Amino acid sequence: MASLSGYIPNTSVNNRVTRGRRAHKILLLALLLTCLLSISIGPVDVSLWIVLQKLIMGQSLTTLEHIIFWDIRLPRLVMGICVGSALAVSGAVMQGLFRNPLADPGLVGVSAGAGVGAITAIVLGGFLPVFINNFCGDYLIVFSAFLGGWISAMILYRIATHRGQTSVATMLLAGIAIGALAGAISGVLIYLADDKQLRDLTFWGLGSLAGATWAKVMGASPLILISIAIASTLGRGLNGLALGEATAAHIGISTQKLKNISICTVAAATGAAVAVSGSIGFIGIIVPHLLRKTLGPDHRTLILNSGFLGAITLIFSDMISRVITAPSELPIGIITAILGAPVFLWILLRKRDRSIW
Repeated sequence: MASLSGYIPNTSVNNRVTRGRRAHKILLLALLLTCLLSISIGPVDVSLWIVLQKLIMGQSLTTLEHIIFWDIRLPRLVMGICVGSALAVSGAVMQGLFRNPLADPGLVGVSAGAGVGAITAIVLGGFLPVFINNFCGDYLIVFSAFLGGWISAMILYRIATHRGQTSVATMLLAGIAIGALAGAISGVLIYLADDKQLRDLTFWGLGSLAGATWAKVMGASPLILISIAIASTLGRGLNGLALGEATAAHIGISTQKLKNISICTVAAATGAAVAVSGSIGFIGIIVPHLLRKTLGPDHRTLILNSGFLGAITLIFSDMISRVITAPSELPIGIITAILGAPVFLWILLRKRDRSIW
């Protein structure tokens, strides 16, 4: 049983753990450098170093510096870290759960369900009673998207679970069906939207961090951080699941409990991320797979490393979206698609020829 240390079927498990923990430090440093670069770049020339000097010396910032730094760039940066980490960690958990490197949070229908919630709030929000709009304020779209993601995840869970056992294959097929149904509902709502709403829906559907505010950050970040913390405890169980459900059960893993926690964690993290940023693709597929090929399949380190690299990837993509067509900006979903689609095709072609696990 010694070869199952950490439930990894590999004699070099200790070396993999060491590499994974070393990667924690490297990726954390890379994330810090990326953040410093991101917060210094924008169509308006507001230097980070000048802002820091004024803060250290106790000087007041100008109105422009305060708005650009505190109200635009900093919440956008924090949201980028949270969203990128949530999508990548969710992808790592889903790939471990399905034992398939092409698995993605979108497979469980959370992204599509969250999209329906957000579109409903944008198109039909004006018909709600005034006191509800006043009470929800800026949180209406966020709450609606999160609720839509949770509802779709719960429907999926009910369909895939029979007599206390959750079928991964049924979950996969049901997720595709729920996604298709959510797309149809979204299409009906988009058909009913006016010109202004269509513009908002188009930009939201392609994904963006442009609408980042401290209110949205405070609304989504606690749920995302809690979900990532829970996901980081699933590593040993996901390692055992890679051996097969029967073997995992024999070595003491409660596979049903693992599935339940994994699905709920992915639903919470992805729902919150999609609620505040829109639909951003490929990060949940590409980031965990590249790390798995580089550092090995040990989920004890893979999940956190995916969070770091996911944040780096999204922040870097956001920088490109802001400068490539400055002073306007491209939706970030376009950038991640351009960067991620070739890598996805490469993964698909490799999987066609041989197993990549």
